[in-house]
Amino acid sequence: MQILYLDEVDSTQTYLKNLLHTKQVSTPYAVSAQIQTKGVGSRNNRWDGVKGNLFLSFALPLESLPSDLKLESASIYFAYLLKEILEQEGSKLLLKWPNDFYLQDKKIGGLITNVVGENIVCGIGLNLIAAPKKFAKLDIVIDKKILLEKYFKKIEKKILWKKVFSKYKLEFYTNEHLFAHIGDEKVPLSGAQLEDDGSLNIDGERVYSLR
Repeated sequence: MQILYLDEVDSTQTYLKNLLHTKQVSTPYAVSAQIQTKGVGSRNNRWDGVKGNLFLSFALPLESLPSDLKLESASIYFAYLLKEILEQEGSKLLLKWPNDFYLQDKKIGGLITNVVGENIVCGIGLNLIAAPKKFAKLDIVIDKKILLEKYFKKIEKKILWKKVFSKYKLEFYTNEHLFAHIGDEKVPLSGAQLEDDGSLNIDGERVYSLR
């Protein structure tokens, strides 16, 4: 994975998408910044944060994804791989369906995926050193470059979705005290059932993550 490190950018995701659209780079490729001023979060919310936190976007060819990974499950897949690395370093974070990182009841980061041409683009924001009000920061200290090295090595292994999901499903009970935004509604996850394709069954209705 080739990584472009920037001091400041409006959005690593917007920057990377522009590189792809103008064919200035080939994938796999990543962009990381010390600070971003117009970060793109879930549901078109902004995700900016504090200098020194993790602001990252990377792109992979669709053909390089695990053979059993459906695009609607990509956010869970890439988020869980990052969660595993942070847990191995001692963090107690949890993955809230489908793409948010939490410590207890406070968000510390998130991940979104998009398809751009023949590539999947994944954007990650994670509060490593500081957090705005109502948010929290990671509970361990880890060097960003070391984290990215371990993360991309894990991605390159092309671990099957089935293997990743089997572990996430066992941990899904940790979401019971949290809520998910389904359309314009804030829905409690306490009564949700996680299906094998990564969707939720809420009162008999299947809900997919299409972020």
